Amino acid sequence: MYFFKDEQDQLSEGFMGIAPLLQAHHAMEKMEEFVHKVWEGRWRVIPHDVLPDWLKDNDYLLHGHRPPMPSFRACFKSIFRIHTETGNIWTHLLGCLFFLCLGVFYMFRPNISFVAPVQEKVVIGMFFLGAILCLSFSWLFHTVYCHSEGVSRVFSKLDYSGIAFLIMGSFVPWLYYSFYCSPQPCFIYLMVICVLGISCITVSQWDRFATPQYRGVRAVIHLHSPVNVYYLIVVFFLKLKSYNFTYNQSIQIVKYIKRVVSNSNLNCVSKLTQVAALHV
Repeated sequence: MYFFKDEQDQLSEGFMGIAPLLQAHHAMEKMEEFVHKVWEGRWRVIPHDVLPDWLKDNDYLLHGHRPPMPSFRACFKSIFRIHTETGNIWTHLLGCLFFLCLGVFYMFRPNISFVAPVQEKVVIGMFFLGAILCLSFSWLFHTVYCHSEGVSRVFSKLDYSGIAFLIMGSFVPWLYYSFYCSPQPCFIYLMVICVLGISCITVSQWDRFATPQYRGVRAVIHLHSPVNVYYLIVVFFLKLKSYNFTYNQSIQIVKYIKRVVSNSNLNCVSKLTQVAALHV
């Protein structure tokens, strides 16, 4: 009898020792369930193959997409979730805030820091304006493009237009300072950039421009790198003129450059240096 009583006491003590552990485990499960519900919210990410056609932009992102959300509130709340657009949203949003703060700081600097305060602030302000518009349109597009097909089209046009604004704005400062003493070439270049930028904005309003089939066309249209090459050519010939090179001497230098590039002949490099030193 005493044996059974002792055994019951041991069992009861064992259960009493296990009970707190079970309660703690149950509490942890409840906490995990609560966090999971808060994290997941009312929607879950879905794979690419179940998306509607107007959301199938990138075939290489197979998982983690947001479903269609016909609510701007839900779209903006989704920026705190992990999905395929989280990185795009936050990098552009933080970049927008950075350039906004930097632009305000620059514009409120004392005029004594500038040679021509009004002109220089306008010139640099064009760059900041282009950057802020580009990043603002971009993070807004990546946030609400899953709202509906109509909203996606409108904000995609703004997104591509913002890229054109940034391209135009980024050219203004270095053209202004590069041709500081030559206003006529500066004006011509600015007009060329404006025409190209407005052309990009105009083409961006075409509905098919945002489709995946025209991804290569978008890259080509927004590519303004050849303008940099034209600028380098102009500067090269301006330097030739300032150094009083003759046409034949210029041709001789070009031939030496070709030999250096094709044959890697170090003697050509020294000869080229000597020729240039004689006329500087």
